[in-house]
Amino acid sequence: MATATSISTYQMLIGGEWVDAASGDTYESMNPYTGQTWATMPDAQAEDVDRAVQAARKAVKDPAWRRMVPAQRAALLRSLADLVAADADHLGQIETRDNGKLIREMTAQCKAVPSYFHFYAGLADKIQGATIPLEKTTVFNYTLREPIGVVAILIPWNSPLLLLSFSVAAALAAGNAVVIKPSEHASASTLEFARLIEQAGFPPGIFNVVTGMGPVTGAALSSHPGVGKICFTGGVETARKISEQAALNLTPTLLELGGKSPNIVFSDADIQNAVNGTIAGIFAAGGQTCVAGSRSLVHEDVHDEFLERLVERTKKIKMGDPSLMESELGPLATTAQLAKVESFVESAKSEGADLVYGGQRPDDPSLTAGWFFMPTIFDRVANSMHLAQEEIFGPVLGVLKFREEEEAIAMANDTDFGLAAGIWTNDVRRAHRVAQELDAGTVWINMYRALSYASPFGGYKGSGHGRELGIEAINEFTQVKSVWVELAETTPDPFVLRI
Repeated sequence: MATATSISTYQMLIGGEWVDAASGDTYESMNPYTGQTWATMPDAQAEDVDRAVQAARKAVKDPAWRRMVPAQRAALLRSLADLVAADADHLGQIETRDNGKLIREMTAQCKAVPSYFHFYAGLADKIQGATIPLEKTTVFNYTLREPIGVVAILIPWNSPLLLLSFSVAAALAAGNAVVIKPSEHASASTLEFARLIEQAGFPPGIFNVVTGMGPVTGAALSSHPGVGKICFTGGVETARKISEQAALNLTPTLLELGGKSPNIVFSDADIQNAVNGTIAGIFAAGGQTCVAGSRSLVHEDVHDEFLERLVERTKKIKMGDPSLMESELGPLATTAQLAKVESFVESAKSEGADLVYGGQRPDDPSLTAGWFFMPTIFDRVANSMHLAQEEIFGPVLGVLKFREEEEAIAMANDTDFGLAAGIWTNDVRRAHRVAQELDAGTVWINMYRALSYASPFGGYKGSGHGRELGIEAINEFTQVKSVWVELAETTPDPFVLRI
């Protein structure tokens, strides 16, 4: 572990070997709280990516992995889970140092990661085909679910290991090899995780990590013809580029993208619970989460009370060193993200939204070195404003009024995104009715920002396609083979298609 004054030097894992970039080039990882360099990473180029993909292709075809029975893959996953559990505190510290998010959040995430690998370990020996009763009575037909081969997984900087586990656990359980490209803004925890992969006993080349810039390293990976599937978590614009690159090789993609998620507060809601859920959705992670509840749709009858309580609680949020357990809001992850948040705030002001709280960097001298931005609340937001339509990825909330249930549903769905939504009501019939009408892959009722390895996760519309987590994820990382067996002793007419 790096100290406050030391700089850690990392290498990549390719084909079971720890290596530098072939060019010898590196890039710096900055601590968002101090603004100082704390680690250097290899800056991989296309040559390095090709080496990683070739290593993965070789490993996935090697009998040591290809012929490994599912129960043995399950045992490896369980061993990995135990190693992650033992190292969770250290991994959480690395992530906080790398992306500036709260230690209480990062440690909790790292402690949850083992359960994801245990879940898919339990599914590894339950990946089944089917026997299909055909209308052709002399033919026996069955299906096999087989691994895709090499899966490229590109993960973001906000929750590296948790989001890595969403795809990696299922991909390995299904018998694939993986090449991971972590964000250049938070690469260290993935490399630390790779050491645990080695300790768990996975064959060399089954798990590979390449670090570097998205436009170079990421592009080389997503356009590589040796990749069988691409999984990407991140922004829409990057996803478009990846999709274009993947299309050159007809490579399928699984995309988990951004959101503009609504939190709908009805007049019969428990207001204090709705306030707490709103804060959990937009401020608990500094808004740097794909499911951020960045739009509060509040019924006009409770709008004033809700806003008053929300501002009162927001004022008490403790900003500070993310490595301290008492801190509630840390810095933004990058200077570019800080600038983006500031630009959205200015845009909201110019479009006529009412700034109720925040809207600037904090005055506290102890926070000036870090990339902090105050939790920010805008009222009188129109759904047509940039603030209500575009993903900010920062601690900025827009409050919108509504009168009727149908109006709330229309406002909630009036966006290009469809990742998540929250509903706050004590009317159980309304809760289920509205949930069915919302264009969102996940709907929370009287709660917000919760996930499980057992429940599928993914988006509608511009929030992506495909599903991670749950049993459904196994289907994302396997392909179906149909096997036909003729049982008749004589061959039918060879010039007629048997349909």
